[in-house]
Order: sequence, then C-alpha cells, then structure tokens
Amino acid sequence: VQLQASGGGLVQPGGSLRLSCAASGSIFSISRMGWYRQAPGKQRELVALITTDGTTNYADSVKGRFTISKNNAKNTMYLQMNSLKPEDTAVYYCNTYLRESFYTAFNDYWGQGTQVTVSS
Repeated sequence: VQLQASGGGLVQPGGSLRLSCAASGSIFSISRMGWYRQAPGKQRELVALITTDGTTNYADSVKGRFTISKNNAKNTMYLQMNSLKPEDTAVYYCNTYLRESFYTAFNDYWGQGTQVTVSS
C-alpha cells in the first residue's frame, strides 16, 4: 500500500490550499483516513480525520477553516485549507487505517508528507 500526498506549497496568510492523498495497492477495506502535521521542533499532531461513513473530526485549531473529504471510489482524501495562518506551517502527512485483504488485520499507513508554508 502506498499513499501519495500532494498539493502543498507556499501561500500568504489568509490564503487557501487543497491537499490530496491517494491510496494505491492492495486495499480491501479502509476504516479511516486522516491528516496529521508536524511543525519544526514540535510533535506530530492530528489535523482531521474522516471515517468510512463520512464522520469527521477536527483539531480545535483548524475547525471552521479546514474541511476534510474523500472519494471512496478513488481511495482519495482531500484537505481544503482556508484562512491559512502562519501557525499552520508544517509538513502535512496523510494516514490511513486499512486492511489489505479479508485475511489480514487493519494497519496504519503513512504518506511521505507535503510541506505547507504560510508566510508573507
């Protein structure tokens, strides 16, 4: 299983970015997908989660500004980030909790990360 994240970049405060994460490989069932971020000198933190049935969960710091969504048919997840702030600067990682076949257990998989920089 591979996760390919894209969409990061440099944006001014107040701007928007849309991140994408595509899962590929042997995928039998996805339980949840999520975005995490890690700023320099800080621990990785949860940004947003979305479950198979569409239930979402957001970090308090991004509520009302970020929206997580997914396309089940494409095994792809998105993070629409609006009203970006300098404190949103971090490497953003996508994560999925899935199983590769009926006979295997659920496991966590991580993408390679994409840099988001919010600066004027």
